Amino acid sequence: MYPSSRLSVAPMLDWTDRHCRYFHRKLSTQTLLYTEMVTTGAIIHGKGDFLAYNQEEHPLALQLGGSNPQDLARCAKLAQERGYDEVNLNVGCPSDRVQNGRFGACLMGEPQLVADCVAAMRDVVDIPVTVKTRIGIDDQDSYEFLTDFVSTVSEKGGCEQFTIHARKAWLSGLSPKENREIPPLDYPRAYQIKKDFPHLMVAVNGGVKTLDETLEHLQHLDGVMIGREAYQNPYILAEVDQKVFGLNTPIKKRKQIVEEMLPYIEQQLAKGAYLGHITRHMLGLFHNMPGARQWRRHISENAHKPGAGIEVVTAALAKIPADLDV
Repeated sequence: MYPSSRLSVAPMLDWTDRHCRYFHRKLSTQTLLYTEMVTTGAIIHGKGDFLAYNQEEHPLALQLGGSNPQDLARCAKLAQERGYDEVNLNVGCPSDRVQNGRFGACLMGEPQLVADCVAAMRDVVDIPVTVKTRIGIDDQDSYEFLTDFVSTVSEKGGCEQFTIHARKAWLSGLSPKENREIPPLDYPRAYQIKKDFPHLMVAVNGGVKTLDETLEHLQHLDGVMIGREAYQNPYILAEVDQKVFGLNTPIKKRKQIVEEMLPYIEQQLAKGAYLGHITRHMLGLFHNMPGARQWRRHISENAHKPGAGIEVVTAALAKIPADLDV
């Protein structure tokens, strides 16, 4: 059973860590959350627990980076054992480091290998195995190239769900940041994939900034994945349960969300966490609201200090006008 991916938050390196996901879950109970991409090598050989998460983060998907079917299968099995709701294979990241490891966007050029990877994971787990991809790479950016990739991975690998970042990736010449901004968006190409493969679940990612845009995409597709906007303006997630998932629940106020985060922050600090690692995800909560700059500044200037505790957050909250009902 697929967790609903009508709306999800994109896996973003150095952003969507466990503190970020816990915070996002306070905004929306239904949005599907993803881990940062974790390589198979880190899980199998690394020191530390790369699969750790808080139970409140569900529904939660693990995004894997790798191209060895056996290693991916091993990691997918571990993910299922740890309770993840989905495993996602990264076929979209264009960074040099990723290419050197033969995974990420360069795998679009090897659809049979991607199919083998998906099949190997599907053989050992019951949870969904999904793929996040681009619409093309370098000069291989025709619609036929994309359809060949999707048909091979779905028919030979058994993949039933694709999230399509509606930009192609330049594997050389552009940085990962430039690859998120310079190649033009082509949403109709993702729409056409859904038309041509109606039996597949297809979601789109890239440049989505509002819930109105999300609802427009959902006229054509099964899901929408929001990236940087959910990080820079996290309150966009506060109305998702009502507007996207149709729940009849009250929309939380920003101040309420901060209050709900305080017990978590105290608990994490008691375990040795660093306040700034948690509060950095909350800086955009009052985006475009009176007092937002003071909120950000107080946290930014004080969260990194030795011994900083929740008093930093409560003092920052006091910078928001008391009569502001937000």
